[in-house]
Parts: sequence; C-alpha cells; structure tokens
Amino acid sequence: MKKYFINSFLLFMPFILLSQTTFKGMIMDKKNPKDNLGVEGATVFWLNTKISAITNEKGWFTIDYKPEYKKLVVSYLGYKTDTIIINSLEPIHHFLTLESNLEEITIKSKRNAVQKSSLSTTNMFTVNAEELLKAACCNLAESFETNPSIDLSFSDALTGTKQIQMLGLTSPYLLITQENIPAIRGASQVFGLTFTPGTWVESIQITKGAGSVVNGFESISGQINAELVKPLTDNSFFLNLYGSQMGRFEANTHFNKKVSEKWNTGLYIHGNYTGQKFDQNKDNFLDMPLSNQINVMNRWQFTDAEKGWVSFINVRFLNDEKQTGEIDFNPAVDKGTTNHWGSEIDTKRFDASAKLGYVFPEIPYQSIGFQMAYSNHQQDSYFGLNVYDIQHESVYSNLIFNSIIGDTRNKFKTGLNFTYDRFDELVNTSNFDRKENSLGAFFEYAFDNLDNFSLTAGVRIDAHNLLDTFITPRLHLRYVPWDKGVLRASVGRGKRSANIFAENQQLFASSRQINIDDVGGNIYGLNPEIAWNYGVSYLQKFNLFDKKGDVTFDFYQTNFENQVIVDWENPQEVSFYNLNGRSIANSFQFEVNYELATNLNLRTAYKYFDITTDYKSGNLQKPIQPQNRFFANLSYETELTEKESQWRFDLTFNSIGSQRLPNTSSNPVQYQLPENSQPYQLLNSQITKVFSNKFEVYVGGENLTNVQQNNPILASDDPFGPNFDTTIVYAPIFGRSIYAGLRFKIK
Repeated sequence: MKKYFINSFLLFMPFILLSQTTFKGMIMDKKNPKDNLGVEGATVFWLNTKISAITNEKGWFTIDYKPEYKKLVVSYLGYKTDTIIINSLEPIHHFLTLESNLEEITIKSKRNAVQKSSLSTTNMFTVNAEELLKAACCNLAESFETNPSIDLSFSDALTGTKQIQMLGLTSPYLLITQENIPAIRGASQVFGLTFTPGTWVESIQITKGAGSVVNGFESISGQINAELVKPLTDNSFFLNLYGSQMGRFEANTHFNKKVSEKWNTGLYIHGNYTGQKFDQNKDNFLDMPLSNQINVMNRWQFTDAEKGWVSFINVRFLNDEKQTGEIDFNPAVDKGTTNHWGSEIDTKRFDASAKLGYVFPEIPYQSIGFQMAYSNHQQDSYFGLNVYDIQHESVYSNLIFNSIIGDTRNKFKTGLNFTYDRFDELVNTSNFDRKENSLGAFFEYAFDNLDNFSLTAGVRIDAHNLLDTFITPRLHLRYVPWDKGVLRASVGRGKRSANIFAENQQLFASSRQINIDDVGGNIYGLNPEIAWNYGVSYLQKFNLFDKKGDVTFDFYQTNFENQVIVDWENPQEVSFYNLNGRSIANSFQFEVNYELATNLNLRTAYKYFDITTDYKSGNLQKPIQPQNRFFANLSYETELTEKESQWRFDLTFNSIGSQRLPNTSSNPVQYQLPENSQPYQLLNSQITKVFSNKFEVYVGGENLTNVQQNNPILASDDPFGPNFDTTIVYAPIFGRSIYAGLRFKIK
C-alpha cells in the first residue's frame, strides 16, 4: 500500500480549467511579507458597469466577464486607483501603489499571542512574543509552559533539564530548527533547548505531524521552528534581569545598531548562574545543579528591498558548566573516586550560519534562497564513575527555489541540501566514532483553489553513506466544509539515526549496565529508525456573545517500521535493540480557546495518549508517560493607558495523570517502586506590571501546589551500589519556587 501511495504521490498534479465567463486575478502589496503579498478587501470593477468584486484573504478575486469588458478598475483605501487594460483571460498579478500625499494614519491592533491560521495547509500555529512573556521563559525549553501541544518533563533527578514531547514522542523525533536551519540534533539533543535564551526568540512555529520535505528527512512527529529577533526590528537596547528562590540568576542584554542604510547588526549576551545548594528532600543530593553559562551571539542583517536581496549572518559561542551529585561532592578531591558521588557536564559550542535570499523584483512570487550552517559541539562529562565525552561537528547547506506553475494558485519549491556530521564519542573506555553525510533533492508542490481546498505534496530523495538511498514522501490536505471550519489531514514518512548515548545521557547517572544488541547495522550496530505519521485535525472558529473562540480536535498516529528500543525494564541494566514487532503512538487532543470577557482569555485542552511497544518482556505502555493530561490557562490584561502602562495576569494549571513506572520488582524491597505513579496537579502564575513602553517588572511562581516526588533517587544512600538510579522521575524534584525580574528597553 505504501508503494502505491508513493507512486500515486509522485504522479499527482492537479490542473484547473478557468471558466470562460469569469476573470481572475490577484491584487498585491510589495510591503506585505513575501509569503503573503495579497491584499484583502480591495475593490475591482469593470469601468462603466456595476459588475464588481472584493479580494479575499489572499488577495484573489473572481469577477464576471464579457468580451466587451476591457478596462478593470482597482481601488483600495490609501492607495492609488488603477485602471488596467485586459486583453485576455490570463489571470493578472497587480501591485498597488501607495498614495504619496495622504496624511499618516496610525492604527493599533492587538495581535493574538497564539495564532492559528485557517489558511495554512499544514496543522501549524505560531506562538508570538506576547505569549512567551506570560512565563519567565528563561530558555527555549521553558517557552512552552503555557502551550498545551508541547509536554514538559524533567529528564532525571540531577541535571534539572526539561525535555519536551509532542504527540507522546520525545524531542529526537521532532525536527527543531532555528530560522528553518536544523539546530538541536545529535550531541545537543538533551541540553540544546537550554542553549537558546528566551529573549532571543521572536516567535515559534509549531507544526504537528509530517513536516515539510524542504528541511530534511528526520522529522517524524512534527517540527518546531524558532524565529530569532531581528537587528532591524529589535529594540536598540534591551535588558532582562531574573532571579529565583532556587538561587538562579539570569541576565540578558541586546544591543542593536543601524550600521548603514542596508546593514544592521545586533550583539546578544546571556549569562546565568546558580551557586546555592538545595536539598529539600533530604536525600543528600542536590535538587538542582550548580551551573553557570555564558552565551554570546553576533547577528548581521542586510536588506535591500528595492533590489530584492535579504541576508542574515550569525556567529555564536557558548560555554556551559554544570555540577551535580551529593551535597559534599568536591570535584577537585572526589572526581574519579568513591568518596562522594558527583557529576560535571562542561559544554563548549561554536556555531555560525548564513542565509541569503533574493526575490525577483518584477516576479515577486519567485525567489531563490541559500542557507549554510556550521557547528562544533564539545561536551566533556562524567557521572560518578561513568565517563561520557562527545564532540559533534556538523555542516548543513540548503538551496531553495520558489516559483509558480501558471499562476499563484500553483506554487512549488525545489532544491538541494547537503549534511555532514562527524561524531567522536567516548563511553567509559569504548570509542564510538562515525561520520555521516547525505546529499538530497526535494520537490514540494502547493495548490490552493482560493476558496475551500488546498494541498501540499512533497517528495525528496537522499543518498546517505550509512542509511543508503531512500525516498521520503509527505502530503498535507486542507478542506473548508463551511464557514470558519477547517479540516486537515496529513501523512508522511521519516527516517533518522538514533544517537543512543547522546539522547539518553540520564542513564549514565545510574548503576545500570549498558547492553547493545548488535544486528550489524551501521550505527552502534543498529538499524535506523523509520516511521510513518498519519494525522487528522479539525478547527472551528466561532463567535459567542460577541466574543471570539475556537475549538480544535486532532488525532495523530505514529507507526514505527523500525525503532531503536530503549529498554530499562530490568533495573540493573538498560538495553538498546531494534524493534521486533509493533510500536505505535496514538495521540488525541481536544482544545478550546475563548475570550470570556474583554482581555480575559481562557485556553483549555485535554490530551489522551496510547503509546505501546513490543519489548522483549512483552507489549507495554511507554514508561513515565501519562495517558491523560488536562491543561488550562487563564490570562487577563488591563487596557493600556495613555502612558502605555498596564497590568497583566497569567495562571496555568496542569493535571498529570497516572504513569506506568519501569519495573523495579527485582530490587531489594526498600528500592522498589509501585507499578504506577499517583496523579498530581501543578499551578504556575505570573503578574506583570508595565509602567511604560520602556520598563516593566514581573513576579511569578512555579509549582505553587508544591508537588514533590518522594524518593526520586533510588538507593541515594548507596550511590556506588548496584541499585542506584536517578532516571525514574515522573514529578517535580524541587517544590514551590518564586521568581521576579524586570525588562527595560530603548526603542
């Protein structure tokens, strides 16, 4: 069936015949974003007739036609009225010209903090800066606190690192990009999200299900793309200071300057420090690691709108140091000994990227872009007596050409990309070195009938030195059955190398023995992971009591053809082996957003997961994965005063259901855990006082319900014994935490 799907997919290409009794065209504005040049609400009419039409959301119009109609008039408030001579029924693409003598009119409108588009073919939504300010949002990993589609959890009881999940699958199955360049992969999978400060992020685009073939073949459950602030539009100076009850302090500064008419540059500096020791649960281990990080990025932006050129150049260096373990651990004395159990994780990372884009001035729907990125990630770490070092050097390049077939209802993207990865891994005394490189070509076709149907169909072929040559097809469909309702469906295939150590570093902080079932594969002796993702979603927007709202249902299934199983059902070992049987992840989400009153917004969601895998010991639910989750967010803000001051209030509630815990029945009784955890509830809140458009302060609390997991570290009294384990974490380690901060900016 899949072979049939691929063949049909490659041959699929719709052709639309234009009616001879109507005339179509598109009215555009060069100032609009290049992916949405259309002008909504422009009036077109035939001269000396009463035949008229209004352009839709994408700038398209359809108007009745007779052979005697030759002059089409286009008018729009604030722009010159144009008369166009029509000699054929070929659709026109016309740019409006701004009136030069009109007085300037400033219109302020409030943008939704989370934007769900009814026009996008993919199930994608955008999280704007307004939403990111609702929480402390110290880094990218913490940017999803108020978002129901992304689940946050702690990876272990020591590092305090938050990991994200979507559709019930962990972050390695997501394609995580920065400005559409793959960014968090390989060696950076566990800690990489903490390496992007929240203030650097302008917006986040989250796509559920099969992503685009343009960005690669690795995406399985979805894509998260972070757009960074731009030197041209960011504040000339920005300062954010943060401090918490946990002894965590952070500072962010932005410096942006216009260098010339076309060049802008920005210097972004981030630092964080945690130097206070906490042991609230009295297990003799730090509840949060001691840490410090310096993160510096220099960003250049070139813009020549008249000639159609735009470019970005980024250079960044990061140094991150963490120490965790027993309270009395002293690295200078205790490292490599059994005096006290401890761990240090030191990471240095350098990366650089460049993007160059050209939009043809006379053909604005046609463009060409080139992306290039390099990164060098060096992590030196040890966990007790276990040593784990990794160096990951990566090169990525992508060449993309965008244009149309006939008219802008039929668009396409095509191009080539190249990826190179060199891994140098040391696990205790064993070296696991490898090089991966792939060359791929892709073609993605998008059709939109400008009314109620659109599709995006893509295919790519990649030649990989370790994964062989393979094809990746993906398809997205959108249909509007009635007013404000959108039905979407998607299907796609993904393939990836499993970096078993980099993605599961928490397992080194235990006494488990590591076993790999070598089947002769090219990566750790294992075969690559392959999965199909299928999904349907329905969005219905509505007005109730003159207030806007929307309801969303979605269901996604990820079906693995092959998966690298991480089996820790034996408490004395962890085994990595290829799937022999079935592994299926089902995800259902029901979400409601509604404006209860002016500036008072409610967002609620219920999620159900059914994730089962055939382990050697039988078919089991995924461990440490709640089947039921409920989310609610309530936000309110007062009206802006003349001095642009206001109050903002935000409250987020999470109810996490029972979770199956890994089997510990073979442990001594005192180190055994129940089969399932107890449900618990979390409450976070933040209050912000905006004094002006330059200065604001905020205070907030996390885990206000003061939930703490009992006994998060097994055998903490015998850390070098056979039962020591820090990996079974299903609830917060640290209790209630209060934080405060300020933001200051100069436009």
